[in-house]
Amino acid sequence: MDYSELEAEVLRLVVGATEAGVRAFGEETVSRLVRPELLRGAAEDELTEDARAALTTACANVLTISAAELHDALARIYDGILVEDDLDPGVLTAISALAHWKSYLEQNRRGELYELAIRSIEDIDHEVSADLDDFLATPEMAAEYERIRRLLAPDAK
Repeated sequence: MDYSELEAEVLRLVVGATEAGVRAFGEETVSRLVRPELLRGAAEDELTEDARAALTTACANVLTISAAELHDALARIYDGILVEDDLDPGVLTAISALAHWKSYLEQNRRGELYELAIRSIEDIDHEVSADLDDFLATPEMAAEYERIRRLLAPDAK
């Protein structure tokens, strides 16, 4: 499966999933994308202390804070970014995941969960450098696709 086919399949799964399925998928995926080890690579000169605290708290409580609280945390994070375009990839992944999750909580738009799925695939790609022509060739990428498929279409073969 090449990358564009993978994107299309993930979109099809997100659109066709049950409400319970998309919620479970969203919760598991956002939790994976804000895991503490992603934040370890951040240099102290990338975020203010307040932004770092807001990011750490939002990530640790992502499944229990409200959309409004997440909105406020993201504002503190954005206000405290000290670099122009050289943010640590793990921190960038976490911030992006928080922003998509906040939008999903506010608007219940499945497109935000599609974006979370793509960020999750990109996170795996960053670790293993998947082949664009055979994106599922690595065990890690195949496992991530299977995780996405299992959560969004549990009855699929």
